[in-house]
Amino acid sequence: MKMIILSALVTAASVVVIPAVPVLASQRTSAQAETAPANDEKPAPAGYYKVLCTSTGEVREVPVREYVIGAVCAEMPAAFEEEALKAQAVAAHTYAERQHLRELASPTPGLCGADLSDDTSVYQGFLTEEEAKKCYGENADAYYSRISEAVDEVLPYIITFDDEPIIAAFHSISPGMTESAGNAWGTDVEYLIPVDSSEDTSAPRYLDEQRFSAETLRYMLETAFPGISLGEDMTEWLSVIAVSPSGTVISARAGDLTVTGYDVKQALSLRSPAFDVRYEDGDAVVTTRGFGHGVGMSQYGANSMAAAGSSWQEIIAHYYPSCELTELDRFVR
Repeated sequence: MKMIILSALVTAASVVVIPAVPVLASQRTSAQAETAPANDEKPAPAGYYKVLCTSTGEVREVPVREYVIGAVCAEMPAAFEEEALKAQAVAAHTYAERQHLRELASPTPGLCGADLSDDTSVYQGFLTEEEAKKCYGENADAYYSRISEAVDEVLPYIITFDDEPIIAAFHSISPGMTESAGNAWGTDVEYLIPVDSSEDTSAPRYLDEQRFSAETLRYMLETAFPGISLGEDMTEWLSVIAVSPSGTVISARAGDLTVTGYDVKQALSLRSPAFDVRYEDGDAVVTTRGFGHGVGMSQYGANSMAAAGSSWQEIIAHYYPSCELTELDRFVR
């Protein structure tokens, strides 16, 4: 086993008001357990992951290299900096390896023997080579080769903490500082803590504004929160109560209910749980900062670090502090 200790990067943390929220690896849904068929499939052979195609029910054995390439194709723009693509590859590989080990120990019935599925509301994205090249159009060969070369350089490595693959959370754009797992999902994780990602504030669509008429807002809130009571004054239907140092809305008032920023994000299909609310011209105007849940590696931040000369190792060290890089032969299957 070869271990590389990741040195901490010294950065100045800036406080900024901020691909479905990833599920912490210990969670299962009762619906999956109760309604899914029994899992009597054999695990994938060494060097493969098993991926469930939700549209056909087919479970495919996908070579690890092919899976990691397909995950990077699905999760990060091919035009991003090479070192950012490498960091994404290591995070995607770590995610898949952790999920594989979990399924060996405690299979999820709904996966029918697979390690993961192509349901991006639950698992990270994955594209076959054919699907990826169709998305890339005239740049198909160049982009696919670029990602493949990045993956090949880092394929032996995953990210670990206490000799276990980490919860390799990542998101598109932070609010300027990443969020803690505790604030996002209610469970603290030692290495998923706030770090500076101030370059995100210059990302495309860092700020996004959505307007909701009274009729639309009422419908969306009542649909998301059954039993909610909304009075006659629209300006009291939605407001922010508390915000984390990273900018995530920790609590908000929705009618007569107290909810989380993530609840509101889901209810209104917002880009981020870091938002402000104002009322004008009879509409509710919600302004979000960033894109995604904000935990772990910011993809835009990683790209900015790479453009400034940081290596993929430095990117991972920054966004996953206190973690290590481990050669995968530590987890030979």
